[in-house]
Amino acid sequence: MRIGGLNPFSLSDFPGHVAAVVFTQGCNFRCPYCHNGSLIPMDPATGTLIPMEEVFRFLDMRRGQLNGVAVSGGEPTLQPDISSFLHRIRLMDYRIKLDTNGSRPEVLAGLLEEVLVDFIAMDIKAPFGLYDRLTGVLAPVEQLEKSMALIAQSGIDHEFRTTVVKPLLSEEDLQAIRSMVPQGSRHRLQEFRPENALDPVFRVAASDHHRFSFNEFQPWTVT
Repeated sequence: MRIGGLNPFSLSDFPGHVAAVVFTQGCNFRCPYCHNGSLIPMDPATGTLIPMEEVFRFLDMRRGQLNGVAVSGGEPTLQPDISSFLHRIRLMDYRIKLDTNGSRPEVLAGLLEEVLVDFIAMDIKAPFGLYDRLTGVLAPVEQLEKSMALIAQSGIDHEFRTTVVKPLLSEEDLQAIRSMVPQGSRHRLQEFRPENALDPVFRVAASDHHRFSFNEFQPWTVT
């Protein structure tokens, strides 16, 4: 496992749980507004990866204080040993949440079959016609659709989420995204965080035009 970061305590990343957050290194998308740009390269600067055994030592010490582990990224499903990693966390009696961009449904299917995930959050970046622009790569639409269906039919807790960035997404785009969400699934909007955006153009103050105002954003938080 390539682990690029570890947040030892979070009350917000895994709904209903006191969790640690493990950030995997490497992503196959290049979203210009990504606030975890340092996690995109598969091979970061020397010395920045966290040894996997260090993560397990930490989780072992925190048993009884934490009850969940959120695995984010980067894109966790790119890790060839993601299954064995989650299995080992499961053996420590932690509940597991997985964040994903949905580009690798075959990996998700395997993790679900092995009952290694308790909650999945998948990003829906944009209407499919805008995906290339929002992700910086050629969108794997068929794989995204498979992942959405797989997650919706999995029977486990899940949500689909969209980071709202002006001017990349309009209210009409958000309406279109909402229509893509499988029936019965939750859709949550995330406010754009500009501080560490991958593209310097988006690293702007909170009041800047790349962010919706509260009055604009509020109606879209209804799920």
